Amino acid sequence: MKINYNYKSAAFLSLGCKVNAYETESIKEMFRNAGYDIRQFNEVADIYIVNTCTVTNIADRKSRQMLHRAKKLNPEAVVVAVGCYVQAPQSKLEDDELVDILVGTRGKASVLSLVEEYIRSNKQHDFKHNVIKSGDENKDWVYDSGEVNAAGDKTRANIKIQDGCDQFCTYCIIPFVRGRIRSRDMESIVEETKRLAEAGFKEMVLTGIHIGSYGRDIDGKSRMLELLEKLNAIEGDFRIRLGSVEPRLITEEFLEGLIKLKKVCPHFHLSLQSGSTTVLKRMNRHYTAEEYLQSVKLLQKYYDRPGITTDIIVGFPGETDKEFEETAAFVKEVGFLKVHVFPYSKREGTYAAKMPEQVDPEIKKEREDILINICNEISLKYMESFDGDSERILLEENIKGREDYILGHTDRYIEVAVPKILLATKENVDKDFVIVKNLVLSDASDKALQNMMIAGEL
Repeated sequence: MKINYNYKSAAFLSLGCKVNAYETESIKEMFRNAGYDIRQFNEVADIYIVNTCTVTNIADRKSRQMLHRAKKLNPEAVVVAVGCYVQAPQSKLEDDELVDILVGTRGKASVLSLVEEYIRSNKQHDFKHNVIKSGDENKDWVYDSGEVNAAGDKTRANIKIQDGCDQFCTYCIIPFVRGRIRSRDMESIVEETKRLAEAGFKEMVLTGIHIGSYGRDIDGKSRMLELLEKLNAIEGDFRIRLGSVEPRLITEEFLEGLIKLKKVCPHFHLSLQSGSTTVLKRMNRHYTAEEYLQSVKLLQKYYDRPGITTDIIVGFPGETDKEFEETAAFVKEVGFLKVHVFPYSKREGTYAAKMPEQVDPEIKKEREDILINICNEISLKYMESFDGDSERILLEENIKGREDYILGHTDRYIEVAVPKILLATKENVDKDFVIVKNLVLSDASDKALQNMMIAGEL
């Protein structure tokens, strides 16, 4: 497709989750293949596309700020708002004169054609494409097309396998703005993975809004293991990492098949949100703390020290001191590698926003600080179990503040700092797998290397 007008450059910004990052890369490829000059978002461009996020109030504000910044960089540019914030009931982007085109979470594959049609119309059309507000019917949504052939820095690639969510947690707006679960065609995922492996990517991260539900919209059953078996069979030296999964996916049957797949990393981002069963019930999470712990024990049965990461919300409406203490105790019992702790944030349009007994912000902040400290201690204890060990890592990038080190991750997702001097005599190791030996936990006084393992030798 040739460009027949003066709009020849485009800049892109992805906010929020890995799903957005994947979709942004897919849209960027469409523009690149159409002959557009791809610019950095802070540069002057003819077209700006912001893939927005609405998971928190801060995400809303960031989305608005970035859209307005684009217009400030070039007042004549076409500014496109894409994704979740566009569809959020509180966004009111339809009334924002600085945003030219709105594209909801459906139809992102149409962004290029919409932009070009808008330009051809001399900016006269009212472009609000597939913007479905909360409460609108979305059961007939299908999985949007869009693939990535080459992206990023040739180490890690996100691969989107599904969209949407049917869980309807009381605090979450995402099912309303993303719609119900839709699984991507399995062969399409396999073909994209093959292309990325051939292009030199060493890690494939399977991502989606609720990846554990993959296949359930087709025949009511998860097809995750079947997908992983096909991806594991692809030729090439690469590893597969799962995105966030629900504890209910972790069953004896699933793990009996998974343990045979050597390319799949023993790292599980196992969604928690609270270690208190009563809070989980108010959140409409579909498991108890005891069931979650059973999933952890199953992982530990099949894998040696699996890397388990998670997210926890503190200060959910009605959370008592006792319930918070249950969460703190639960974290210690599990022994997580990493925990992302954050305070509950009201989302307009969710059930939790209307709940009584909203927790005071000062109490939320106090609990957040307490839990972060506990989680840091637990993380260090987990990493200390690898002192003196040898591990395979994927080299990725320089460490900010310590340019004499390169950062890598183990299969379990432990961060490892490798002194560049160790790599001086090695060839072709940049952004590749290496075996590091004699790991030791970093000195806490060095902030640039905090909470990392240090490689002693290769």
